[in-house]
Amino acid sequence: MLYNQIILCVVIYIMVRYFMTTKNNLHQEFIMDDLSPSALKAILHSKRANLYYLEHCRVMQKDGRVLYLTEGKDENYYWNIPIANTTVILLGTGTSITQAAMRMLCSAGVLVGFCGGGGTPLFAGAEIEWLTPQSEYRPTEYVQGWLSFWFDADKRLAVAKTFQQARIDYIRHVWGKDKDLKDNGFYVDDADIEHALSGFAKKIPVLDKVGDLLLAEAQTTKQLYKSAATRCKLAFERNPEQGDLANDFLNHGNYLAYGLAATTLWVLGIPHGFAVMHGKTRRGALVFDVADLIKDAIVLPYAFICAKEKATEQEFRQQILQKFTEHKALDFMFEQVKQAAIGIKD
Repeated sequence: MLYNQIILCVVIYIMVRYFMTTKNNLHQEFIMDDLSPSALKAILHSKRANLYYLEHCRVMQKDGRVLYLTEGKDENYYWNIPIANTTVILLGTGTSITQAAMRMLCSAGVLVGFCGGGGTPLFAGAEIEWLTPQSEYRPTEYVQGWLSFWFDADKRLAVAKTFQQARIDYIRHVWGKDKDLKDNGFYVDDADIEHALSGFAKKIPVLDKVGDLLLAEAQTTKQLYKSAATRCKLAFERNPEQGDLANDFLNHGNYLAYGLAATTLWVLGIPHGFAVMHGKTRRGALVFDVADLIKDAIVLPYAFICAKEKATEQEFRQQILQKFTEHKALDFMFEQVKQAAIGIKD
């Protein structure tokens, strides 16, 4: 069905969410070929509006624009992608992309990730999981700052602890002000939620190994799963391959967060391999470290809420991306990574 083929484009980092216009947009007088690469990158990544997840379509370049083509029963449909205002494109099941489109996406600084159905798992035909644009004008301040501490295990642990404390603070911030969460019974000062967050916060300063920090983090997330499942009256056990709505939505939402994390690191010029927590178990694990800053605050509760409401994958995706915008998730990730890169002193 056409409904299953036309893929959502939503605004992430402006306050208004909108859908992409139809092929009438192709006749605008504004031609991308007239723009220089520097003009295409004029919008800061932390302020760009769009993240795409595409299925069953072909991404191509046409008349100086990047489009995706979906096939209807009687005709084909072209949909414009405003690349100068886009951060990430995730290409899912049944997609292809042309070399000309990749060239324009790279000129605009758009990351491209290849993934399976529902946004998971990320994969590519080479060692990398993200195709990142090349540029000779990459910032070096943050990668220099990151490397200045990364080879010191104690300093890596200090950054990991800072990230985890920021994660707790962000949960408190989002859950404390989000009306939709409160309407579904998520109150940050409820006893079970407060116990989970306060307990983790007390453990962080005294842990002296990354493995112990990972274990405490996993235990806290497990407690939050239980709290969310209770409020949404769902039987739940975390299993990425389980196939129930809550697990599927968690998988999908997490990979949307990974897209934002990959964007943050690429813009700041920090390679994905210099992780502070997940590095011994996952290649390119700094993406997972950074995504953890926002996952529990936004993805976790709405995965359960949308599962309770039996939402479609598209409806869940709309909800998550709207909340990323509302709570300025990308801005928060940029700020935390920048502070970590330049804030660790001898």
